[in-house]
Amino acid sequence: MHISVIGCGYLGAVHAACLAGAGHEVVGLDVDARKVAGLQAGEPLFHEPGLAGLLGRTVGHGLRFTTDPGTLGAAEVIYVAVGTPQLGDGQVGVGQVGTGHAGNRRATGNPAPDGSGAQGPVTAGRADLSQLDAALRQVEAHASRTHRTLVVGKSTVPVGTAARVAERLSQSDADLVVAWEPEFVREGHAIADIRAPARLVHGLPDDPEQARFARSQLARCHRGIDAATPRLAVDYATAELVKTSANAFLSTKISFINAMAELCDAAGADVTALADALGLDPRIGAGFLDAGIGFGGGCLPKDLRALQARAGELGAQPVAELLGRVDALNLRARDRATEALARLCGGSLAGRRVAILGAAFKPDSDDLRDSPALGIADRARAAGARVTITDPMATGGLRRLRADLEVVDDTLTAATDADVVALLTPWPHYLRLDPAELGEVVAHKALLDGRNALDPDEWKRAGWRYAGMGRR
Repeated sequence: MHISVIGCGYLGAVHAACLAGAGHEVVGLDVDARKVAGLQAGEPLFHEPGLAGLLGRTVGHGLRFTTDPGTLGAAEVIYVAVGTPQLGDGQVGVGQVGTGHAGNRRATGNPAPDGSGAQGPVTAGRADLSQLDAALRQVEAHASRTHRTLVVGKSTVPVGTAARVAERLSQSDADLVVAWEPEFVREGHAIADIRAPARLVHGLPDDPEQARFARSQLARCHRGIDAATPRLAVDYATAELVKTSANAFLSTKISFINAMAELCDAAGADVTALADALGLDPRIGAGFLDAGIGFGGGCLPKDLRALQARAGELGAQPVAELLGRVDALNLRARDRATEALARLCGGSLAGRRVAILGAAFKPDSDDLRDSPALGIADRARAAGARVTITDPMATGGLRRLRADLEVVDDTLTAATDADVVALLTPWPHYLRLDPAELGEVVAHKALLDGRNALDPDEWKRAGWRYAGMGRR
């Protein structure tokens, strides 16, 4: 098939490469010439295991990247995989795709100043759909006028958006059919998640003939995926909610176990043993029960807040309040980690040196968006600490985005003369650290294991004061 992918960021680039790897002729389209040049050279501007190798095998062999929207005319299927970041107060949200006009201001992602997790005015936390609006303008202008084209939304959007997109594109003089196929891709595992998904969810038009066309084209797109993979055909609104509610549920599970970690600290219990016991219950499952400093990245926080805002818009205030509390508990984990650092320093961080190991929001990623580690670094600095931070993959991005931080390239340099060391991203390299070797360079042997990823007894035997999150 001839397929175009609009938006060659994290999702779009990986999706385009996987489609090409399955034998399709794929064109990735993006407005960012630097990004396009990097992908065309097989050098993505972000870290994802296996992607550079996949690009090396597919670019020039079924895959190319361009800034030219005129290439959309040859596409049988157009995937839209642009970003939908979080808006700040007072900006345009879900309605903008129906008008063709949208703001382009940068998202702030700020929680309520009182720490409640409430987003204040309903615009706070809403999704910025300006990139989607721009992509639709490209489709309207350049999609084929000689054959029917399926437009597939991959972007995570507020419920109600797909119907607005379908209504808008129905007024085009091109023959366009809209489907919505939410993505369930984990950073660090993206290629495997696209090639072998747990399920495929297809939001289809109400019109039976259009729905048949969409299903047929999607089946052709997914010809390389195991036929036994569950495929769910649903309406637009359900497809949109599947993605956002899945992320909200995972966020809730993480915030719950972090709340239990705080309770374990108060009661003298151990949250790791508690989580093991809970995870053995098949009704609960062990996934997302690792207590620590909370979740971050470009998906869970954004999608949680966007769903909260949309629930408020639709009058489902109890739902909005629940999601707000989940958000507040997540931010509370960062506060608790900062408080633990202060305790390890005798009660105050003023004038202390803090070494932070890990900046990306998770291992196998260089993504710094809403990183818990950076949130803790900022809190420690606000308390008077001098913070040094390192990460195996994210130091380049850190230096570009956070010139105010002291960034170094290796662990021992970061830890030199530190009063306390904080493990905040559980990269495998950090899990293999030698307590004795690290102890030779620090000023004081004090360690915060913000991910409960290390062996407390090993570090204590080496003379370290160890603190976990809800851990004995």
